[in-house]
Amino acid sequence: MTSEGEKQATQWTIHGERVVDETRRLRLSIASVELPDGVQFEQYVLRMPKAAMMVVLDDKQENVLMLWRHRFIIDRWVWELPGGYVDPDEDPAITAAREVEEETGWRPRNVEPLVSLQPSVGTTDAENLLFVSHGADHIGDPEDINEAQRVEWIGLDSIRRRISDGEIVGAASLVGLLHVIAYRTT
Repeated sequence: MTSEGEKQATQWTIHGERVVDETRRLRLSIASVELPDGVQFEQYVLRMPKAAMMVVLDDKQENVLMLWRHRFIIDRWVWELPGGYVDPDEDPAITAAREVEEETGWRPRNVEPLVSLQPSVGTTDAENLLFVSHGADHIGDPEDINEAQRVEWIGLDSIRRRISDGEIVGAASLVGLLHVIAYRTT
């Protein structure tokens, strides 16, 4: 254990970072880094705004609310948890609840923090904040028709199979679902 500010023997040195491209949803840069053994090189770095997702469980804690959607980057149809980017100065819990409503037409009854993760920590700073809700109320059709082909309650008992079959591949969805399965109280 070291005190804050003390350099570790394996810590990389950053000599600089230059921006290659920047939009409201990402900043791509190239960092000049040096390894502890003196080797120097450049590495791409992608920085993205925080995202907030929610695992919405039904009243019996047997089903989870999910979106069936096409992801063009990997050209696959997959199941995902509802969520989205956190607006500047917005509470991530509010983001997660808002995104559930917009994308699914269901309103979470409560919002509890679950876990935070960085899905690709070697090259990307893209914090994903996961929340859980135990119960939700249907408030109407989804507001955002661009998000999902289908919105369904999926049995928690089918999640491991769906992961094995490649239907659930997103890091945040995997972490959130596996977390609630591992720590189920019912």
